[in-house]
Amino acid sequence: MTQALPQLVTFDEFLAWYPENSTVRYELHDGEIVEMPKPTGTHSKLTGFIIDELNFKVREIGKRGIWFIPRECIVKPRSGKSGYEPDIIVLNEETIGLETRWEKESVIEYASSVKLIVEVVSTNWRDDYLKKLADYGEMGIPEYWIVDYKGLGGKLFIGNPKQPTISVYVLEDDEYKLTQFRGDEIINSPTFPDLQLSVNQILRFGID
Repeated sequence: MTQALPQLVTFDEFLAWYPENSTVRYELHDGEIVEMPKPTGTHSKLTGFIIDELNFKVREIGKRGIWFIPRECIVKPRSGKSGYEPDIIVLNEETIGLETRWEKESVIEYASSVKLIVEVVSTNWRDDYLKKLADYGEMGIPEYWIVDYKGLGGKLFIGNPKQPTISVYVLEDDEYKLTQFRGDEIINSPTFPDLQLSVNQILRFGID
């Protein structure tokens, strides 16, 4: 992750600066515009696999056209100093009408619009486990996954020895409760309770 501009900018300045049709992803972190690491082929394939599985479940539970995964959007935390572009975000058409910036700018400001956010870990894993976790929790995002398919996160976050881990944070009483899954353990998701997907299935179908 490299700094794109030296000076601090506001969220609106960040949106105005963002190059149209850019092939590079940028985020705003506490007023600093940063260039995000270019996804590897494995990262992209795994992300696509998870999207396919979630979309299948959306259809299966009768939420097609109500819950949806946009190609891209920017989440604006309460501080207003940052802007994140999640790898995967499941939005709710029933409540997105509150988002005054959605139609023209694809900006999400309210947790009520969001069912789930998924970040697939890259070399900037600290952002997922620290900065984004704190901001998503403060916003009130109900469920947040960190898919650490290479076991890159620090031992404090995924244990020792490090191994592929999916961390599921669920908001309870305004705080995130963490449950972690490894190997053949089935991911427990309140948003998708019948998902029936294990970490190894994601690794096997998303990477092989």
